Amino acid sequence: MSSQFSSSLIRTRRNLNLLPLIPTGSRRRVFSFLGGANQLRMMKKREQGDPETRENHKPRGVNELQQLLHSDSSGGGGDWDKCWEQGLTPWDLGQPTPVIAHLHRLGALPKGRALVPGCGTGYDVVEIACPERHVTGLDISDNAINKALQLFSSLPKAMHFTFLKVDFFTWHPTELFDLVFDYTFFCAIEPDMRSAWAQKMRDILKPDGELITLMFPISDHLGGPPYKVSVSDYEEVLHPMGFKAISILDNDLAVLPRKGREKLGRWKKSATKSSL
Repeated sequence: MSSQFSSSLIRTRRNLNLLPLIPTGSRRRVFSFLGGANQLRMMKKREQGDPETRENHKPRGVNELQQLLHSDSSGGGGDWDKCWEQGLTPWDLGQPTPVIAHLHRLGALPKGRALVPGCGTGYDVVEIACPERHVTGLDISDNAINKALQLFSSLPKAMHFTFLKVDFFTWHPTELFDLVFDYTFFCAIEPDMRSAWAQKMRDILKPDGELITLMFPISDHLGGPPYKVSVSDYEEVLHPMGFKAISILDNDLAVLPRKGREKLGRWKKSATKSSL
């Protein structure tokens, strides 16, 4: 064995030993450049919170999305409409969220009335709708709701779901909900709106209702949307509203680009914290 090959092998083994310490979403890059000292230095800078590497590590389309949203001050959903017009929708999976589909198949979701705020094109709305559960999908974007209607309004199960173009924070439903599912909505609103988000969740859920939060993105990046989230961010606003966590688990069914950055939280509210 040549000394050059032996030295390379030793470096490779050392780098492989580092893999358990590196977030899952970063490991493919390690394998791609294994043995490259420069790439390892960049990863170390990212782990230490270097602003430049965090900025460059954003998913494709996020920079353009943020520039568009921060340049538009029209309000009323017009900025999000422009995102849909220009195809800047990095949050849209183009399919149901795997973990909510899994829970539905298991029969592990509350029956009755369900709500998906910030539903986008409505894949999750349609996925969990059934004769035992009517699902309402809300979005502030006309383009998102129109696309959802185009995709799904002719389905046989269309009687079990509804799409509404409304502002979640000013909307007043006539009935309370048994279930609310939030994914990529909490992280899309300005952080100073999170208390209002929690209050609204309290107000629209039945006394024994359940809130399911798929927490994303759990990271240390700067700016948004999506704004970084943590378990404590949810606890900070939900606990004062009478919510308690039933469970908070890593989302093992996350799509590959989001693995290691999602947790599934299930919350129940106390019987005394409910109003319309």
